[in-house]
Amino acid sequence: MNEIVGTHDLLLLTLDTLRFDVAEELLAAGRLPHLARVIPNGAWERRHSPGSFTYAAHQAILAGFLPTPASPDGPHPRLFAARFAGSESTESRTWVFDAPDLPTALAAAGYRTVCIGGVGFFNKQGPLGSVLPGLFQESHWAPELGVPSPTSFESQVAVAERVAAEQPSEQPLFLFVNVSALHQPNWFHLPGATREDGDSRASHAAALEYVDAHLGRLFAAMSARRPCFAIVCSDHGTAYGEDGYTGHRIGHEVVWTVPYAHFTLPATSQETR
Repeated sequence: MNEIVGTHDLLLLTLDTLRFDVAEELLAAGRLPHLARVIPNGAWERRHSPGSFTYAAHQAILAGFLPTPASPDGPHPRLFAARFAGSESTESRTWVFDAPDLPTALAAAGYRTVCIGGVGFFNKQGPLGSVLPGLFQESHWAPELGVPSPTSFESQVAVAERVAAEQPSEQPLFLFVNVSALHQPNWFHLPGATREDGDSRASHAAALEYVDAHLGRLFAAMSARRPCFAIVCSDHGTAYGEDGYTGHRIGHEVVWTVPYAHFTLPATSQETR
């Protein structure tokens, strides 16, 4: 990361509430063509979330504690880390910063830091919903970007395209997008479903397909000036009746286990998209 920070634009895309098993199945079945083009080795990494719901997970993620590889051979080196004594997950390749969070550190390193919010913890409609977007120099939220909107992600991408288009060519950009489409309610992404049908694992999967359909635009916008290092992951999963559980903020395997990938998008001058 010491070679990437400063030379690349950075994209952190959290697919809020996305379950690992659903993400894995859809990628293997060829139902995520845009993600399939960029995810290394054609497979998600299986990781453990640092939190069981959005606020807790993002407080950790935005401090550099990305989801941890779900294998017992740790400690697992981190990409980013605040400097503190005794850290066992900091190594020579880790970008170490002297700030309480990653957006503040990247701003000090010359980045423009921008948040495009999704779920309620990013809506800036009260003190709690202002904490996470307040870490960034600039933040965006509107009802059409939020959970109840059937067109939330394409609206978020439109904001991202505007942000990228106005970005000075000489300044790197750190763009964070919290994708709300996977979160309940998501029944409207499943063809033929009604409100009475409610949310299900199938509508959760349909929401991910909807997101993938618009990812090409986001990736193109973020690679228009320089190479972009992208992190795509879930913050936590959610239950649809497993062992009697529904939702998240619970200690269940489908909540703690999340998909993760990181990769570099070459600048468009290097690759035709």
